[in-house]
Formats: sequence, structure tokens, C-alpha cells
Amino acid sequence: MNLKSDLSAGSPSAGGAPAARKLNARQRKAIVAGTIGNTVEWVDWALYSIFAKIIADEFFPKGNGAVALLSTLAVFAVGFVMRPVGAAVLGAYADRRGRKKGMTLTVALMAGAGFAIAITPSYEQIGLLSPLLLLVARLVQGFSAGGEFGSSSAFLVESAARGRRAFAGSWQQVSVAGGVLIASLLGTLTTSTLSDEALHSWGWRVAFVLGGLLGLVGLWLRVSVEDTESFTESQDSGRTRTNPVKAMFVEHPAATLRVVGITVAGTLTYYIWVNYLPTYANLTTGIPLKTALLSQTLCLVVFVVALPFAGLLSDRIGRKPTMAAFAGGFVVLAWPLLHLLGDSFWSLFPVQLVGMLLILGYSSNCAVIMAEQFPAEVRATGIALPYALAVAVFGGTAPYVTTWMHESGHSGLLWIYVSVASLISLVVYLTMPETKDKEFK
Repeated sequence: MNLKSDLSAGSPSAGGAPAARKLNARQRKAIVAGTIGNTVEWVDWALYSIFAKIIADEFFPKGNGAVALLSTLAVFAVGFVMRPVGAAVLGAYADRRGRKKGMTLTVALMAGAGFAIAITPSYEQIGLLSPLLLLVARLVQGFSAGGEFGSSSAFLVESAARGRRAFAGSWQQVSVAGGVLIASLLGTLTTSTLSDEALHSWGWRVAFVLGGLLGLVGLWLRVSVEDTESFTESQDSGRTRTNPVKAMFVEHPAATLRVVGITVAGTLTYYIWVNYLPTYANLTTGIPLKTALLSQTLCLVVFVVALPFAGLLSDRIGRKPTMAAFAGGFVVLAWPLLHLLGDSFWSLFPVQLVGMLLILGYSSNCAVIMAEQFPAEVRATGIALPYALAVAVFGGTAPYVTTWMHESGHSGLLWIYVSVASLISLVVYLTMPETKDKEFK
């Protein structure tokens, strides 16, 4: 498969079949800006997970490392509480004012909060004000992330032909994973090249500053693009809604519930395998954090490269079989994968890699399958809000729950947590309608 030729697929022909045509300069710029802008926004979001143990030492009282780490992860989870609020406010904003304006606002908020975390003094310097400022910054990041997914997903999918919507939507997750990859690289470089003293005193802060600077690059890219034809057509035809949130619940209740069910397994496995597994492995097996981050970085490279191809597969065989393979795989393999975790690179790397390959079935589809549930006038809200609610409940709490299970001696039961969530989503995938060839407007 040739990614360049597939990216050049254009609008459907009059008969409904996708007509191949070369992307014009505006479309290419939109795809690049959407992908890169989303990538740099997620660097700041992922850095918090990667440096969770160091943040615990810096922002909370010393004396009990487990309590400090749980407090740090509680702040991580609280950030997810703001995601539904951001999804409702910023998703509605993107449906009323445009995808471009919504994405510009989200990246500005994320970058600003990243800079704030980087310069906030430690607990030893300013006491309780330190974790309070950390909490405020994380709430702003959660608010931003809540609106980002809906706006960027709608933006990318609306730029594609019917026969290449999953391919285009997969770049939303390429950008998310790319952000995590950059954050992981920053984590690997800082933990490998700096002493523990330097890492704790200033090294982790440099990573957040770099993440914020990348956010400014994303802001510049997004300011320079035009909005999608789907949004402008919905405005020109008078299909806009003054209250997209109300319209989503009243006019599309089944689609709203379906997005929640689609998200349950995807967000839980993503935040355990892609974000938190290095810290979890370090806690449970004693593997050095820099070794765990190296494994994560290599797996993310494979994951990012494979995502567009998984999107092409979905465009060819459908959303249902590719998503069912993901969820069914975790139902069967959660127990053996988590029980194979050890304290060496070669005991962690295969576990991470297999898990991430399974997650391809979800990540390549999530943007497109959610976008295909809603018309343009409520699409950003319809993607963002139910997704954010599910992420807040199942994704934001995943690191906290897994750490709590370890501290309370129940690490061996983590596979049940993963398997049950995967089974719930598997039922949704098998019973939902196939939308691969659905008319899109």
C-alpha cells in the first residue's frame, strides 16, 4: 500500500464510489496542520504520566513515596474530570464557530498549562501552593484535551473521501501516539543523560518547556489553515444548532451511547499500555525506568508507523471486524500478557508490543467511527462529549487503579479489569451497524 497515493484519494464520485484525485494544496496543508498540531498538543499531556514519580517527589510532602505517587495520579485523574466539561464547551464552540477556531483554542490552552507546570516551584519552596498550582494547570490541560479530540477528529475525517475516511481519521491517533512518542523520547533522553539530582531539580522541567514550545508551533500551523467544507456547508445551508450539546442528546441518543461503549476498552487499554505501563512495570517488577521507557519508545515507533495501514484495512474490510479483533484479543490475551511482565527489557518489550498491535484496531477506527455517527452540525460535540465521559471514567482512573491494586497486593487481578472492559466494548462492536459505506455530510 502506498500512503502517498492513499492520501491523495479525493471526494466521492457522483455514483457514490470514491474517486481518486490528487489532494490540492489546501487539503494537504489541512492534513499536515491537523496532524502536527495534535501531535505537539499531546506531548504536554503525556509528559505528566512519564514523569509521575518525579512530580510526586517535587509537588507533594516527602516521607511516603506511595502516597505521594497516588496523590500525583489523583491529580492526573482529576484532569480527566475536566475533559467532559471541555468537550461540551469546546466541542459546541467548534460546531458553532468552526473546527479551525476550536483547534486553535485547545492547543493554546495546552501549551500555556505546560509552561505553567514547568515553572511551578516545588513543595519545599512554597508548600501547599505547589500542588494547588499543579492541580489548576492539569485542570486546564484536561479542559483543552476534552475539546481537542472532537475538533481534530471532525477536521481530519471531514477532509477525506468516503473510501478513505478511516485512513484520514487514523492520523488523529498517529498524532496522539506521536505526541506520546516525543514525550517518551524526552523522558528517555533526560533519564539516560542526567543524574538523579539534575533530573529532579531541573531536567524534567526542561522537558515541559520543550513541550510548550512545540505547542506554539502547533498553534502557528492551525492559525494558517482554512475550515472544512462540511462545516461551511452546514452553516451555509442553515443546519447549525444554537445548542449542539442539547441537540446531540435529543436528536442522536443512540449514537451518543454507542460512542461511550466504543470508547470503554479503547481508553482503558490505551492508558495502561501506551501511557502508564513503564511506570507500572517499574513499580511491580523493579525494572529501571529508563529501560522501560526505551521499550515504550520502540513500541510506539511501530505503533505510529502501523496506524495508517490499519486505517486502510478498516476502509477495505470495515470498522466492525477490525475493532472486534482488538477487543477480542484483549479478552483472550490480557492474563498471559500481564503475567509475563518481568524486570528485563526482553520481558517487557513483547508485552508492550503485542498490546499496542492489538490497540491498532481501536486507534485506527475511533475518530472515523465516532464521526460517522453524527451529522456535521453536532459532529465535534458528538465525538467529544461522550468520548470524554468514557475517558474520564475508564482512562483517567486507570493509572490510579492499577497503582492502588499494586499497593494493596492485588496486581494479579489487573487482567480481569482489562478483560471485562474489553468484553463490554466487544459486545458493542459486534452489535453496532457497519458505517464504512455510510453517506457522510
